[in-house]
Amino acid sequence: MGKLISFFNRIMQRYLPDPFLFVVILTFIVLGLGLIFTDSSVMNMVQYWGDGFWNLLAFSMQMVLVLVTGYVLASSPVFKKGLGALASSAKSPSQAIIIVTVVSIIASWVNWGFGLVIGALFAKELAKKVKNVDYRLLIASAYSGFLVWHGGFSGSIPLTIATEGHFSQELIGVIPTSETIFAVFNVTIVLALFIIIPILNRFMMPSQKDTVVVDAQILEEETSATETAAAIAETPADRLENSYIVSLLTAVLGIAFLVYYFVNNGFALNLNIVNFLFLFLGILFHGTPKRFLESVIEAVKGASGIIIQFPFYAGIMGMMTASGLAAVMSEGFVSISSEFTFPFFAFLSAGIVNFFVPSGGGQWAVQAPVMLDAAQTLGVSTAKTAMAVAWGDAWTNMIQPFWALPALAIAGLKAKDIMGFCTITLIVSGIVISLGLLFI
Repeated sequence: MGKLISFFNRIMQRYLPDPFLFVVILTFIVLGLGLIFTDSSVMNMVQYWGDGFWNLLAFSMQMVLVLVTGYVLASSPVFKKGLGALASSAKSPSQAIIIVTVVSIIASWVNWGFGLVIGALFAKELAKKVKNVDYRLLIASAYSGFLVWHGGFSGSIPLTIATEGHFSQELIGVIPTSETIFAVFNVTIVLALFIIIPILNRFMMPSQKDTVVVDAQILEEETSATETAAAIAETPADRLENSYIVSLLTAVLGIAFLVYYFVNNGFALNLNIVNFLFLFLGILFHGTPKRFLESVIEAVKGASGIIIQFPFYAGIMGMMTASGLAAVMSEGFVSISSEFTFPFFAFLSAGIVNFFVPSGGGQWAVQAPVMLDAAQTLGVSTAKTAMAVAWGDAWTNMIQPFWALPALAIAGLKAKDIMGFCTITLIVSGIVISLGLLFI
């Protein structure tokens, strides 16, 4: 195992470019594939790219807020103490790896945005408490929990087809979550990953000479940078900036809405609600507007990757969908499928398409017409087909820097630092998911 991990780490360190260069390279790959496999011209592909370039603006802002609000909440004294207390339960590097994986899996299953942030924040706290733990593997383990998100409560595909009026309702009707998220095959896959991934991460621990540790003092300085003493209030403006009452009233307003929301909607978390919760808890826990805003300023420094890269992914999605390239890829896998192998090939095709369309809802819109029609022709369960696509979308996130950007920004690492470990996770989880889709 050690030699295999060292091999993948060397490959990633040597050849994996910065995530921005990665998305630029993907852009030209998709442009070339569109010219080869569709009847689109160069200008057609350029037009599709430009037309789609700004289609993820709302989502990009949501992801920036995932990072900013998560950082702000984590840097508050109350939250730091809570995470620190939980992190203190780990007494060795192996325990730290297992605990962060378990916490991340549970959090991601509840809500993907929550899990993505909490996993990275908890990993940083563990790095401060546990000596000689490999920081790269710690963050990779936190990110590995994200693997289960599409089989959980916030899975966009199963939630879409369970919603009255969804775009494929005329073809498949409304499919309840009892046949997707809570189906035996899906629950079995989730439980198998819940057991296997923490153990796998534990066995990926490098030898002592290859372990990369982070200076705990540096992490302490990062998260305590905003804990400056309140300035002496000399003017009315100063008094407002350092007023606990202003923060308290603002937080009460936000919490009142959250109570209203959960009373009327149950525990239905979505990205906006998670960000809303993090934001107002951050305001409350920092105590004063001045401390809160200082924390926000620090948090925004890590958001540059999200801001500049997400429009490029939107452009890629535009080329994939408008040119028909995503449908061509899906049809290619359908053409070699049988009733038995179709869920596996649906999963595999979704994993490949996910490199270019890293959005569960967007990917389903592209692949659903082809996959659902083929499922009905072959006599395969449409619910299982939808979940096969969902798992494929989640699977290759392990080596797709798009979703790792918030966690990497929180951790202060580069994609190539964790992708060697994530490649092993990709291989093992791919086998587990494939067996679950084929034989359960």
